[in-house]
Amino acid sequence: MCIAVFMWETHPLYPFILFLNRDEYHNRPTEPLIWWDGGEILGGRDAQAGGTWLASSRDGRLAFITNFRELQSIPQAKSRGNLPVDFLQSKKKPIEFAEEVVKEADQYNGFNLILVDVHSKSMVYLTNRPEKTGNFVTQVSPGIHVLSNANLDSPWLKAQRLDHNFKEVLARYGKDELPLKEMVGQLMMDTTKDDLSLLPRIYSPETEYDLSAIYIDTTRPQGRYGTRNQSALTVKSNGEVCFYERYLDKDRWKENTVTYQIEMTTK
Repeated sequence: MCIAVFMWETHPLYPFILFLNRDEYHNRPTEPLIWWDGGEILGGRDAQAGGTWLASSRDGRLAFITNFRELQSIPQAKSRGNLPVDFLQSKKKPIEFAEEVVKEADQYNGFNLILVDVHSKSMVYLTNRPEKTGNFVTQVSPGIHVLSNANLDSPWLKAQRLDHNFKEVLARYGKDELPLKEMVGQLMMDTTKDDLSLLPRIYSPETEYDLSAIYIDTTRPQGRYGTRNQSALTVKSNGEVCFYERYLDKDRWKENTVTYQIEMTTK
């Protein structure tokens, strides 16, 4: 499970702004933010399945994914975490890659995937759990969006809370540069939980209650579960990419920031 809030093609200084919490079992092996072999993909890595929840590339592309909250799962499903990596390695346009994935969407457990190409100002939302009247693939409009474990911009209370807080914090900084580390603390550490009667009611009431916070820390029969990685990623109009990560390592929070440059010319 994850939650992300992002702004697309709206801020005067940043074409793209993202804040994301990754929730996972604490015993699942994870590698922190780093340039992968070959130096073209930057992101954390799920050391168990080999994929990622968020990654970017030197050519101005990025992708992030969340799981879809549901009771049923496919025992031998393909790894959803490979989808962001496959996109960044493919060099395909977001819409082209998304339309290819749709052909095999039933081989994955439920997911939400955002694909971005900053150069072409293209952002696509892909899900294999579309709403009854919705599409698998949708072009994302400029503005602020929240992605949790339902369809994009679903009105879950935690999503609405994050949306409200994000707008409030952005207004505080106006057109100035954004202090990513401070904003992670202001936005992504929220432990507020919601009333049981207002929750999605997909899992048991106790589980839904624990998952209703933006920052999660709980214990399940399989072990400790919660927010293990917090990321902030911005792209400036001059092509500067700043990728900040805060992550748990043996119950200690550590952090890392990587900054690099992309050419802001339309392909």
